[in-house]
Amino acid sequence: MPEKRILDAITSPADLSVLTDEDLAILAQEIRDEIVSTTSRTGGHVASSLGAVELILAAHSLLSCPRDRIVFDVGHQAYAHKLVTGRLKDFSTLRTYGGLSGFPKPDESVYDQHPSGHASDSLSVAYGLAKARDLAGRNEKVVAIIGDAALSGGMAFEALNQIGQSKTPMVIVLNDNEMSISHNVGAMVKHLGALRASQSYRQTRDNMQEIMEASGPFAKALLNLGRNMKDSVKFMALPHATIFEQLGILCTAPIDGHDIGLLREVLSVALATRAPVLVHVVTRKGEGYGPAVRDPETFHGIAPFDVMTGQVRKKPEAAPSYTSVFGGALVREARADSRIVAITAAMTGGTGLAPFSREFPQRFFDEGIAEEHVVGMASGLAKGGRKPVAAVYSTFLQRAVDQMIVDCCLPNLDVVFAIDRAGVVGEDGPTHHGVFDMVYCRMIPNMRMLAPSDEAELVHAVHTALAIGGPVAVRYPRGSAEGVLVPDEANLLPKEAQVLPVGKARVLREGSDVAVLAFGRMAYQALAAADLLADAGIDARVVDMRWVKPLDEEAIKAAAETRLVVTVEEGALVGGVGEGVLAVMARRGWAAPTLTLGIRDAFVGQGTPELLLRDLGLDAEGIAKSIAERLESE
Repeated sequence: MPEKRILDAITSPADLSVLTDEDLAILAQEIRDEIVSTTSRTGGHVASSLGAVELILAAHSLLSCPRDRIVFDVGHQAYAHKLVTGRLKDFSTLRTYGGLSGFPKPDESVYDQHPSGHASDSLSVAYGLAKARDLAGRNEKVVAIIGDAALSGGMAFEALNQIGQSKTPMVIVLNDNEMSISHNVGAMVKHLGALRASQSYRQTRDNMQEIMEASGPFAKALLNLGRNMKDSVKFMALPHATIFEQLGILCTAPIDGHDIGLLREVLSVALATRAPVLVHVVTRKGEGYGPAVRDPETFHGIAPFDVMTGQVRKKPEAAPSYTSVFGGALVREARADSRIVAITAAMTGGTGLAPFSREFPQRFFDEGIAEEHVVGMASGLAKGGRKPVAAVYSTFLQRAVDQMIVDCCLPNLDVVFAIDRAGVVGEDGPTHHGVFDMVYCRMIPNMRMLAPSDEAELVHAVHTALAIGGPVAVRYPRGSAEGVLVPDEANLLPKEAQVLPVGKARVLREGSDVAVLAFGRMAYQALAAADLLADAGIDARVVDMRWVKPLDEEAIKAAAETRLVVTVEEGALVGGVGEGVLAVMARRGWAAPTLTLGIRDAFVGQGTPELLLRDLGLDAEGIAKSIAERLESE
């Protein structure tokens, strides 16, 4: 029989309080083995979760959750948390359709405080919980766990400013691993690096155990410190003041985030302090699993892989990804126009900009997790005569809508928004689906938006956006493209990029009974649906609308002459482009029965895009069924 694991006996975090440091160290390795084994089948955020095991165990062993609160930032690192909060038996379903979420999810567990998914919001949420506790006269502990990359986000600084000013008791665990998705950038990284490299840190690392053995009287001194923030205790601060101390937050010297005993002792002191305390924990992404340590960027978010080698188990792709086609197209454009620059927010590899960064390092800017800053910076670059392309995932760009409106569109600047991961993205679930970009781009004056239906159209769209000037958004999905381009020895791009006529669609299939106005990759689902409808004797026209804004009114007018006008979009229906088509028809007085297909007024769960599109009625079968039923009801 297999040897019984400590992990198998953990039914709640309360079970951790009776374990010794040695027991917890054994449990940490068991958790790592479980994470690697499960994610090798399901994929997931491996490196960050492996790096945070000890700090999660240390926190849970000292807290009484769910009465006490742990707030995760993003949640990439929370797999150990899931495993010790009663979800071991379901962990094999991680990130699968109908299974456990890959992120903390309050309706999944009472131990999950916040539906994490976007960076830099944990401190604000934790601060709000702490203030609510104080107002109610309660005494539960509040702990926020935030990575050094997320700490660079503006929202985190806004929260730090208030936390330090209010002196609200709470603990901030800074998980410092020098990584977000890619390696971190910016002055904060240098500041933290200086702390890690300082002589004080090395002395603290070597002598911390001895210091903590005398933590009884020290703890009392620290409690007194909470009453007088102007004092200093050598353990809690380096000789030179940190940025956190200057904001009014007590700060430990950096400590080893994989030493469970040290973590517990330091956290116990911090939790007893009647003041905000930042515990600076230095960890290593991928800890305990060699392939993830060697390549933490790949293992940040990885598809199923072979445990022995770390190699991804990918099916051979018949077509390149949309992301790689965009990256190649932008490099080609940049070779022809030296004014083109590229900007991203900690997504160099994810947005396909790695080739651009290598070929044009002086014209490439990775600004870290700071989407608002990226868009504001793009406006400055445009004012300065450059042609900036801001490449950001759809779900993260929505954090910078105000900057899109005021900084870019109000002055009508030449900024291109390359919106990757548009539509449903799969296993990351509701925090990551890019279903709102058509809504927030359509509403902004001066903005124009393209939704290419395949990779060749994407190349033309990038060329068009750069050629026509003004603010232009190009949205495209995650994953493999449609396979319309035949690879040659040089690249996967069309030989010549075209400037697409602004606001003009293209007819993919003629038909007289019904007209399907499709946006983006829905054009190919609509074509397949038209084949199914033809089998039922229904003649469907399929139009690739190309432009989300401005809309092709002539194409809409022609559609209104059929028995049914259908719009199909991979985005939110409320405020979406389908409603835009209806508004054109109403304004023009073009009366015809209509049907809008898209994502209803609800958040979309997790699962493969194929399963999600099926559930949403946006696959070929669903589109054909909706059209046939609507025609029958007329």
